[in-house]
Amino acid sequence: MPEPDSATPGGGRVTGTRRGPADPVKALLHRHRELCRRAVDPLEIAAGLEAHGITDRTAARFRHRDVFSLAEELYARVPRGDDSARPGAAAVPDDTAAAWNGRAVLPALLPGALAALTVAGLAATEGPSRAAIGAAGAIGLIVALTACPRRGPLRPGGRTAWSTRAWTGFLLAYAVFGDGLLDQLVAGGPDGAWPAATAPLVTLCLAVAPAAWCAHLFSVRARRQLARSRGLEEFAAGTRPLLLAVVALHTAALAGLVALVGALLGNGSPGATLALGTLLFVARLLTVHGFAAPAATGLLAACAAQALALASVPAGRVPGCDWLARPVEAAVATWGAASVPTLVCGAAALALLARATAVLARASAHATTTTATT
Repeated sequence: MPEPDSATPGGGRVTGTRRGPADPVKALLHRHRELCRRAVDPLEIAAGLEAHGITDRTAARFRHRDVFSLAEELYARVPRGDDSARPGAAAVPDDTAAAWNGRAVLPALLPGALAALTVAGLAATEGPSRAAIGAAGAIGLIVALTACPRRGPLRPGGRTAWSTRAWTGFLLAYAVFGDGLLDQLVAGGPDGAWPAATAPLVTLCLAVAPAAWCAHLFSVRARRQLARSRGLEEFAAGTRPLLLAVVALHTAALAGLVALVGALLGNGSPGATLALGTLLFVARLLTVHGFAAPAATGLLAACAAQALALASVPAGRVPGCDWLARPVEAAVATWGAASVPTLVCGAAALALLARATAVLARASAHATTTTATT
């Protein structure tokens, strides 16, 4: 006789452990046995199933109301040495809860501290000493900005591509030197050295700490949302406003730093710095959760647009090609040189935010072991 029906913790029906050929879950368990065996909780299985294209509607074919209920049955049916670990028996393990600690806070504060000390040293010295302080500060910032994302909330789910670092470096370099160069190009130059704006770089270095905290906040709240959701649609509906709120919180903190540094140093464009900081933050969120390719594409698009803007001005001096420079010259004449990075980085940030709203609302982007792909 068949065994009596029993209910899984998630509410799905389990019609006994021996279902024979009529068991639709058995084949699914066979296909994803390794995922189910290594999972520390049913949420990881749900995230992995979703990453493989299984939706709540698909789960209905396995006699479950949603992917979460299906994942709980799969978790329960995999043999384990410790039977005390049952779905819902303990709090969901949150690997992000320990991500914001001393080992993460200090590296996040280091870029801002180095930038502030370098600017103070440059202001207090002259001649060879000033050049030495500038060189040492630049090297220190490169090391700090490279090392900081390797631990804590800004650590990526996979390897960070060299191209992402290159595009980020170009955008930071443009923030410092780009506006001065564009002004000289439009005026017929360049004639000698052009001024460097230190305020954007100092602001973005100081913004690493709030960016890390906001990334930590998003990861923790998303995992909690994953734990209490009873369907993929419910999780997505709760995660999208969370993402927008975290981005808005980071933007507000960045705006405060822009105002503070601008009042102290008095150079740079607030709008361009705000747009670039938001772009870098959204790109990093995507990278952290396993979507490095869209992030790199958005950064590359911003770099290409800014490089084309610079190149279009001298290209317009070629006979018959003056039309190439007209859009950039008109923008500079109307709103100033800072309008170019503001528009470019702002558009790229909005595009990446739209992408993030779609992909970071997936359960697979928040598994303990990142399973998201591009």
